[in-house]
Amino acid sequence: MFETSANLTETRLKDGNLLAEIDGLDSRLKEKYDSVLSIDTALNRKIVSFQANKTIPFYRWYKYKEGFSVSLLNHYFSKFDIKPGEVVLDPFAGSGTSLFAASDLGIDSIGIELLPIGQELIKARNLLQNNFSDAEFNRLLFWKENKPWIDAKSGDAFIILKITNGAYTEESAVLIKQYLSCMKNENASVQKILLFTLCCILENISFTRKDGQYLRWDQRSGRCWGAIPFDKGEIKNFNDAITEKLGEIIADSKGVTGSLFDFSESKTKRGKITLIEGSCLNELQKLQDAAIDVIITSPPYCNRYDYTRTYALELAMLGVDEKKLLSLRQEMVSCTVENREKKLLEINSSWAIPLEAVEKQELLQKILLFLNHKKQEKTLNNNGIPRMVKGYFYEMACVIFEFSRVLKKDARVVMVNDNVRYASASISVDLILSDIAARFGFEVESISVLPIAKGNSSQQMSEHGRDALRKCVYTWRKNDNLY
Repeated sequence: MFETSANLTETRLKDGNLLAEIDGLDSRLKEKYDSVLSIDTALNRKIVSFQANKTIPFYRWYKYKEGFSVSLLNHYFSKFDIKPGEVVLDPFAGSGTSLFAASDLGIDSIGIELLPIGQELIKARNLLQNNFSDAEFNRLLFWKENKPWIDAKSGDAFIILKITNGAYTEESAVLIKQYLSCMKNENASVQKILLFTLCCILENISFTRKDGQYLRWDQRSGRCWGAIPFDKGEIKNFNDAITEKLGEIIADSKGVTGSLFDFSESKTKRGKITLIEGSCLNELQKLQDAAIDVIITSPPYCNRYDYTRTYALELAMLGVDEKKLLSLRQEMVSCTVENREKKLLEINSSWAIPLEAVEKQELLQKILLFLNHKKQEKTLNNNGIPRMVKGYFYEMACVIFEFSRVLKKDARVVMVNDNVRYASASISVDLILSDIAARFGFEVESISVLPIAKGNSSQQMSEHGRDALRKCVYTWRKNDNLY
């Protein structure tokens, strides 16, 4: 059934009215926080992302793109004078950058991480840093120089998910199996590092590349799609890739004077790292009241990126099957259109307070009204967007509420995040989350904006203009004006 001209006109008028109301509410909120919203020329996308870590020992071992740099963390540790004896929390720990940056300064830290690949990265570095013997390093060197897997007569199968099927050449798949089988001859510590090393090279030896919200497939795989064939360039030989990575790990850990793990008695004693495995929504509420001195984190962005897909190769190698993959996807803070609505009051009945607060956030509620209207019009490119956006803010409100509980008075939250756009509506994540935080006893000290704002997708630019979106670092300080 075709829409009449009158219906189209009515729809456009409603769209325009809702967008005008969103713009008005956004302007009012921006005016409210105008005194703390400013461009910080010290920030750039390299510092607030993984890019600045690419040449740093350990961080260069594995490309964990959803992270921030050591430079950014050291900047805020210095700015807020975080010292040994204090405790840092990162509730979205990822690969552990904040935990190890704190530890390097003698500061204890707690990290919460849901994805097994992040957990594995943290545990492997902690092991190499604190409990790996010279004899065990010699075993790694033996593997690098002798390649014992090549002569293995059998191999151990590894999990293949629907989204990883066909990721490797037949030769690489056979060598992976032989490598996994041969690993069993080593002790538990050496096995853990050998498995970690394997995870570090999977993308390089595969037909895939991590690309935003999915794995992009090289045309040589036979699985590529789209009008323009994708060629990722060199696909590394397994033997070369694994020995090169082993050499890098050994050199960074033991082989270079002054390297990451070379500590004399005159240097600062490392801070203790505590890793909590699980969902932030489940685990954060278990921490003690007023036990944390600073929270530094970068939560998932409200951008549809599904980390269970982008890290699928590594998750499969770590034993995640289809059932567990689906479970992980639903446990994440809502950031993808496949997230179902969580029953937050069943997780924690005290979250009635943050849920009431988010219901009162006018800008967010108007955005949700607009997105549901677009869904009814059938003009969204995915009907899960309204549910995802709602879930993101409602869940983050509960997370921020817990921040207020676990932090000491005058302690701070430092958070890296992106603003987003869906349909024609720009969503000021920075302003909305800061406004919610202000209801839970936080003073919004600063919303530091990167000088070069985030670009738009080609589709968004063609349909909705070229206005750039802010990428920010928020700083909130806990005071006594509780909700």
